[in-house]
This record gives sequence, structure tokens and C-alpha cells, in this order.
Amino acid sequence: MSGNGSIAEGLRRQVEELAMAVMMQESPAAPEALRALAAALEETRRQAAEAGLEEVARIAGELASAGPDELRQGIARLQAALDNPPSAPAASLTQDTDLLNDVVMESAEHLISIESQLLTLEQDPTNAEAVHSAFRSFHTIKGLAGFMELTAIQEVAHEVENILDLARNKKLKITPTVIDVVLAGKDYLQHAFRLLEPALHGGQPGQPPDNTALIARIKALAENPEQAEEQAPDVEAPKDAAAATSKVSEARMVKVDTAKLDFLVDMAGEMVIAQSQITHDPDLQSLESPRLQRNLAHLSRITEEIQKTAMSMRMVPIGQLFRRMHRLVRDLARKAGKQVELELFGEDTELDRTIVEALSDPLIHMVRNSVDHGIEKPEVRRAAGKNPVGKVRLKACHQAGSILIEVCDDGCGINREKVLARAWERGLVPPGVTPPDNEILNLILEPGFSTAERVTDVSGRGVGMDVVKKQVMKLRGRIDIQSVEGQGTTFFLKLPLTLAIIDGLVVAVGRERYIVPLFAVREMFRPVPGMVTNACNQGEVVLIRGRLLPLVRLYRRFNVKPRTEDPCESVFLVAEGGSNVFCLMVDEFLGKQEVVIKSLGETLKNIPGIAGGAILGDGRVGLVLDLDGVFEQEHDAQPAGV
Repeated sequence: MSGNGSIAEGLRRQVEELAMAVMMQESPAAPEALRALAAALEETRRQAAEAGLEEVARIAGELASAGPDELRQGIARLQAALDNPPSAPAASLTQDTDLLNDVVMESAEHLISIESQLLTLEQDPTNAEAVHSAFRSFHTIKGLAGFMELTAIQEVAHEVENILDLARNKKLKITPTVIDVVLAGKDYLQHAFRLLEPALHGGQPGQPPDNTALIARIKALAENPEQAEEQAPDVEAPKDAAAATSKVSEARMVKVDTAKLDFLVDMAGEMVIAQSQITHDPDLQSLESPRLQRNLAHLSRITEEIQKTAMSMRMVPIGQLFRRMHRLVRDLARKAGKQVELELFGEDTELDRTIVEALSDPLIHMVRNSVDHGIEKPEVRRAAGKNPVGKVRLKACHQAGSILIEVCDDGCGINREKVLARAWERGLVPPGVTPPDNEILNLILEPGFSTAERVTDVSGRGVGMDVVKKQVMKLRGRIDIQSVEGQGTTFFLKLPLTLAIIDGLVVAVGRERYIVPLFAVREMFRPVPGMVTNACNQGEVVLIRGRLLPLVRLYRRFNVKPRTEDPCESVFLVAEGGSNVFCLMVDEFLGKQEVVIKSLGETLKNIPGIAGGAILGDGRVGLVLDLDGVFEQEHDAQPAGV
């Protein structure tokens, strides 16, 4: 903002500091403190007069010589005068998009901070700094909304501000009911600001929803603070709850449009391809020039650094996604009458922005599943000798070039007998057949599968975990489940760090080239006679260290003529596709290469077993394999006795 807007904003901050100082004053006030307040008010009066804010200047001048009691009442008048200047310019939402963008962006940051502070307060209701921080954020939003003449937003922010002001002055006890009301106000503001976003792109902003009922609810709480105490459940706050807000280190940053960033990453990928083609050019390789080789090596190093830097710009910490789950866990637990504490580990773990965005829905499903199905009611947990407060843990870490995410709860675990009975009932497993333990657990990932006795608005329809599986597979990842009845369940998600560039093994089948993602390959070997055999009703299998693994001949999958059909003259890769482990038969291994994955377009994007294409060092195109799709397609098509 510029002009009077920025001056008014600076004055708001000054008045906020004054309000805090007045609130912290002991009674009777020390003369030195009163003199310091008078000097600050005189400076506020001077700046307001220079900015033409006559009413603000008048009130500040009066308060400069006021006593402690008058100060407490007068500061509120001073804030109101700042928020409602008589000559405040009316900004057009469709004309001044830069100003609106600043308001929307700043408000979004404040709303994120508000939710964090409120969740902190719910764990530690005595945290005065969290109360003041939330109050300050609502006050700032109110001022921004008033400047832009966003009346509905301003009204809600003002009423919530009044609630928090009561809490600041110890006139209102922070309870879950108070948190519910303030969160409702925050949700309204978030929705209202989201409706303004079309105006940022030249469109018409949406009208904010009616706030009458919400304002009435807020005012009722402000007028009758006792109702907050009457409705508050008897929940003991965890002793290790965070008592202070986190400090964000200062850094120089610049905002960049994500489209430009994605274009930069694409161009870096193209440069990697071009550099690889130059390096592998047979005409250049035939030249025995030390100077040329040094220059090529230098080019390779520069290209690699640019590519790494471009990719790092798209990497974001997963903590921003993890922290969204606090609100989800809190609301679900309150609705279900449970006590649940969310623990976060590895928040600084970074991965590609596109993966973080795509991971939001699967993570929500798993956390909801943990709270709804996993964590028991407090009385059930007490009867089982457990802490009545259940725990849900989210953890992220890097593992062998991939990212591993754990969603763990200490609830009742998965009842395998109930899962198996439901599977028999639905025909997913032949009646009377008991699959291995891991296969039983994986049944909950099947579409429409649910063991819930009744359908609720949270779960029970069998929609959710199958969505998780599909989304994880779409991200070229896999999901594993571990569960101990009575102790809890853990979901393991293994995902690539990025979807744009991968380390791959280039293999040949006939005249074709394929890229196998390196993270999915356990080992490579050349088989010896007797390792490959036919299993009854299972097709070809490979005996490796006492374990039988299915064999997939890649040339059959893509109808390619191989150099040989003799397994002993081929190369085998032990690969992981989803929850499947199998041997992949190829003609030869050509080497390891970092490749940029390209889409095959709308027509070819849904071919089973193919994740995309890539340009190899020799300029040829190789297909990037989706190993889960390769296995399932081959398994479904393989005739018995092959």
C-alpha cells in the first residue's frame, strides 16, 4: 500500500503496541511507564496530524495527558478511529488489482497464523502471547477490510476481535467453545477472501455469504461469557504443549509466478537432454581433443548445477501440509467425542511442490481414518489401560532417494477377522481361503471396502482408502500397512522426491529402449539354468534364494520382438510395483541415466504400464515404465500353464 494507507497501517501497529503496554500496566501505574506512554501517544498524534487523520490526532492528544483508567478506554476509541477514517479512499476491487492482491495475500498469512495460535490456545489456554497474536491478526484484517470497504469481512473481524479482547483482559476464559466460535469467524473470513480472487484476474468478485447468524453467535458469547465455561468439556491439556509461538527467521524473498517456475524447470530439463545428446554425439566422441573433453566436462557440471537449483526451487517443506491436519484432527475429535493429540515429525523434509499438492487428499483420508476408525473413545481406552488421549503421528523422512511418510495411530488396530469376513462376503477372497497377513491388510484399499457398522458423515461408505491407493500409484509411489490389534496401525507411503526428473536404468528389449525407475529396482542378475520354472496356475516363476517370484517377460507385454527368448541369455531385474515384487526379463542393461519425464499426450497417457516418455542421450525416445501397471497387465493376460 502507499500514501495514507501505509501511514494508517503504521499507526495501527503503534496503537497495537500502546494497547499491549496499557494492558500490561500494573495498578497503580508507575510514573515512568505513564511518561513513556504519553510520549508515544504524542508521537502518534503528530504522525496522524501530518497524514490528515484529524480524529485520530485529536484522541491521541487527549490520551497523552490521561490517567491509567482513561487510557484503557481511550485506546479502544483510538483504534476505532483508525479503522474508520472519515476520508478513507474507496478502492475499486476490479481496478486496483495490485492493491487487492496485497490485501488478499497479507490476510491469508494472518489467517494461517490465527489457526495456528488458536490450536496452541486449545492446548494451553493461559498462553497470553497466543491470544494477543490472534487478536492482532484479526485487528489487522479488520483494518485492511475497512480500507477496501469489504464491509462483511470487517464486521466479522470486529466481532471476533471483541471476543479476543475480552480474553486478553481476563474477562473471558479460553475454552473449546470459544475456540469453536473464533475458528468459525476465521473460516468465514477465509471463504470471503477466496471469493475475491476472481477480481485479481480481471473477473467479478463473488459476494460474501450472509454473516448475520455468525455475528449473532459471536455477540451472544461476548454478552454471556459464562456459557463458554458451561459448555467446555473436561479435557486435561497435555503437559508438553507448546507454550510459545515459533519465530520465523528473516530472509530476503521474491514472489515468482508458479507458471514461470514450472517453465524454468522444464527448460532446465531440456538443457539436460541437450547436454546429454552433445556428450554422447559419436562425431564428438571420435575427436581426441583434451580441450574439448574439458569443455564438455565443464558444461556437464554447469548443467547439473542449474538443473539441481531449478529443481530445488520447486521443493517445499512438507510441514505446510502436515500443519493443516491440526485443524482436521481437532474438529474430528470434537465431533466424535474423542481426545486426540497430533504429533508431527520431519516437517522440514522437502519434496516437489506438485507432489505436496497431490498428497493433500490422501493424507486427509488417512488421518480421518485414524481418528474415526483407529482411536477409541476415552472410556474404552481407560478400560484397556491406555492413556485416554489418543495419538496420531505424522512423520516424513528421506530414504534411498525417495520420501517415506508414516501415518500412525495408537488405536485399536485392524481386526483381521472382520476384514476377512467382509472380503468373503463381497467375493474379494474365495470363501474359506485365508490369504497372507499383508494381503488381508491390503484389502481395506479395495474400492467400496468398509468394515464400519454404520454410515456417518465421516466414513463408512467404503470411499477413501481406495482413493488413497489410486493417488499414490498415480504419483509413482506405493503404500504399505502394518497393524497390531489393540496397539495401533501405521500406513507407510513411499514416494519419489520429484515427478519431473528421475534416476533410471536404461534397458533394451529388441530394438526398443525402456527406462526402469531406479528406486523400484532391488537387484539385477543373469539367471542360470533351473532358476525359471512353471508353477501351477501361476505361470512362470523365478527361484531366488528360496523365494519364488513371478516372471514378467517385457517383450510379451509390449509385443516386441526380442533378441532372444532364452532366460539364461537375458538380464533379470527384481522390481517393486506397488505391493508386488517380481522379476522383469529384458535383453540387456545399457546403463544408468537421469531422465526428464515427458507426457505422451492425451491420446497415449492412459496406456497401462507406461508412465511417460524420455529422450535418451543418443536422441532416441525411451518409454518410462510404470512397474505396477506392467505387472498387473501381464498377470491378467498371462494364460495358464505358460
